[in-house]
Amino acid sequence: MTIHTEHPFADPDPDPVRRLRGRLGGAVTLWTAGDLDGTHAGLTVSSVMVGRGEPGHVLGLLDPDSDLRDVLDDTGRAVVNLLQWRHRDLAEAFAGLLPAPGGPFRAAAWEQGGHGPVLLPDASHALVEVEEVREVGWSLLVDTRVVDVVLHEDLEPLEHRRGRYVRPPDR
Repeated sequence: MTIHTEHPFADPDPDPVRRLRGRLGGAVTLWTAGDLDGTHAGLTVSSVMVGRGEPGHVLGLLDPDSDLRDVLDDTGRAVVNLLQWRHRDLAEAFAGLLPAPGGPFRAAAWEQGGHGPVLLPDASHALVEVEEVREVGWSLLVDTRVVDVVLHEDLEPLEHRRGRYVRPPDR
């Protein structure tokens, strides 16, 4: 893992497309895959869309050089964990922006599931299976089929806007 010297959404960023993406904002997710007792990986992802239907789909833009990509290639399955405000340091660790001695998985409690590590306690999450992966710009568009969804109370969701974590306005 590389700890980046600059924030990936620094403002002002000379790339107007990157600035546009940062202004859209969105919920912060943590995609995890693999086996905690073997090969496993995770990546903080805020470029996510959910498509309704039978089955539903979760689409994410992932870093093609990430460890997660390699594990997804091997397993074809993942867990999309929805992060809360209390998880912002965890999000930074999995994004490679905060040091995590022993690896970022040591920074939280996990339960091994059939699709990968599930964040504890009470993290809403979706179990997904990869349908298609293709390059889109400098990212990989990963289209996954939703197998199951587990929802818990959503008191303080973690959102990302313009390079910063924010709390959404009162609902």
